Amino acid sequence: MPIDWSENIAIAELADEPELSEEFAAIWGRLNDGAAPGEVPHLVLNFSGVTYLNSSHLAQLLRMRKRLAELNRHLVLCSLGDDLWSVMMLTGLDKLFRFASDPLTALAGLQLEEAGEERG
Repeated sequence: MPIDWSENIAIAELADEPELSEEFAAIWGRLNDGAAPGEVPHLVLNFSGVTYLNSSHLAQLLRMRKRLAELNRHLVLCSLGDDLWSVMMLTGLDKLFRFASDPLTALAGLQLEEAGEERG
């Protein structure tokens, strides 16, 4: 289950199966529990504990991205190893998702965007 890092940002620490599918299901449930746009946080997914993604995982990531976009929220994937990065590049998803090198960079980027939106 994603942990609320701040009022507007949640982070999920991911691991290989079977935990990965369980975590994705929990995230999807949170995104679709009838929450209003302002109630759903931006989401950072930390892949440091994941070594493999299958087509079902990729489809779930795409659904999460779409749902968050509908709610005017961002999804950031971070700490992808070489094998996962290769999957993203081969499928063209490297052009679709936002990435960060590590969770702190992802969190900082989202916070800076939020600060800019509040000023603007």
